[in-house]
Amino acid sequence: MKTKDFDFYLPDHLIAQEPPKERGQSRLMTLDRSGAIRSHSTVLQLPEILCGENFLSPSGEKPLLVFNDTKVRKARLFGKSLETGAQVEFLLLEKNESGEWKAIAQRAKRRKVGTWYAFYDCCGNEANRCKISGETEKNEFRFLQFEKEINDDMLEKIGHVPLPPYIKRKDVKEDMERYQTVYAKEAGSAAAPTAGLHFTNELLNNLKENGIESAFVTLHVGLGTFLPVRSENIEEHKMHEEQFIITEPNAAIIENCIKSKRKIIAVGTTSLRTLESAYSSGTLKRGLQNTSIFIYPGYNFKVTNALFTNFHTPLSTLLMLVSAFAGRELVLESYKEAVEKEYRFFSYGDAMLIY
Repeated sequence: MKTKDFDFYLPDHLIAQEPPKERGQSRLMTLDRSGAIRSHSTVLQLPEILCGENFLSPSGEKPLLVFNDTKVRKARLFGKSLETGAQVEFLLLEKNESGEWKAIAQRAKRRKVGTWYAFYDCCGNEANRCKISGETEKNEFRFLQFEKEINDDMLEKIGHVPLPPYIKRKDVKEDMERYQTVYAKEAGSAAAPTAGLHFTNELLNNLKENGIESAFVTLHVGLGTFLPVRSENIEEHKMHEEQFIITEPNAAIIENCIKSKRKIIAVGTTSLRTLESAYSSGTLKRGLQNTSIFIYPGYNFKVTNALFTNFHTPLSTLLMLVSAFAGRELVLESYKEAVEKEYRFFSYGDAMLIY
């Protein structure tokens, strides 16, 4: 399969640069993959939709929603070279056992091992420094050794919301709330699980009142989710590992649904990848784990019956996953219709429910 087979036309004006004025006010395309039928509504109508016969089990039980409760860090750092004064940008990914941070560096070839950078707080005062202490074999990433510990308090001083590069503006105060799910709990992500951005506390309560149960997993979003596919053949692409956790209570809820044949709806591709990674012979592995699962057409889904997700970027592993779930041609036809109807795309965009 060729990477180019997952391309599509998208006008720039449909790439959402801002979240909707109010959380939960997005449009929703619903896709019946078995009958290739699309319908159009809003996210606010989700309780009504999920109580419909299409989402009931053979015994009439309502579906289970599975959310990713990871929390986004202010992982984007802007600093200045102490040698040249040049501006620099890093995206922190993960901390290793030596205390160094693995990071993506803008203009990476210029970021040499041994060079020092300073980072400043909102008042322009120097708050921390780091040295590039190493690099990966293929020169893709840098390892940063900071003078002062990088924790949530430090990131509040020097960090920025890690908005994706297709959002062509600087982050603002409101992004720290809107680029975060209302149920975010476990800090560790360098990008948001964006399907969850549509859910308000009111909507979650409404779903619960309508008998729709929820469970939570934690996958810390990193390179495995958003690194672009650079190989011509998609089978040659290697996913980077990401950490995930499933607790005993949540695993039990999900396993009960599997046994009773209730439908399981993954809220976002990260929730789906977590479920599929943890599944083994009817049960889910508990605790802290790693996954580098790459789902593309031909994959046999074991847990997930439906997917609530955003509209994804061309040529991405996320689009390949959605194509594996619903079929490449049907997904691209649906995206074409979304463009024609001027749906908003990507992180702050509209939503899609596939069953």
